[in-house]
Amino acid sequence: MKRLRVLFLCTHNSARSQMAEGLLRAHGPARFEVASAGTQATRVHPLAIRAMAELEIDISGQRSKTLDRFVNVPWDYVITVCDNAREHCPVFPAAAHRLHWSFADPSQAHDTEQEQLRTFCHVRDAIRQHLQAWVARL
Repeated sequence: MKRLRVLFLCTHNSARSQMAEGLLRAHGPARFEVASAGTQATRVHPLAIRAMAELEIDISGQRSKTLDRFVNVPWDYVITVCDNAREHCPVFPAAAHRLHWSFADPSQAHDTEQEQLRTFCHVRDAIRQHLQAWVARL
């Protein structure tokens, strides 16, 4: 069975797209080839790593990347997970399907670290629910 190639995009490739990549990779490594990128590259947010670790998914080895290297790669799905990435996303000529799922940016939370972690976990759970429903429809 051919693995579906899925690319997740957000602005900084630091939280939402990184968590989506980790979740889908953990969900079905035999079914999916997964990557993530951003319109800008920064770093994988430490609280995204902690939120995923709560699910026993290790994304600490993932790196923030810009989308340039992925534009001409054949993808089955290119999925933007933030509105800014959707607006600034270039055309992916080799992408079969382009989807948009809008999730709040957890890195914009400016509360205590514990409250920020709760925000990251809330967004992680929203992404996980969306992914599970999407995978069930495939």
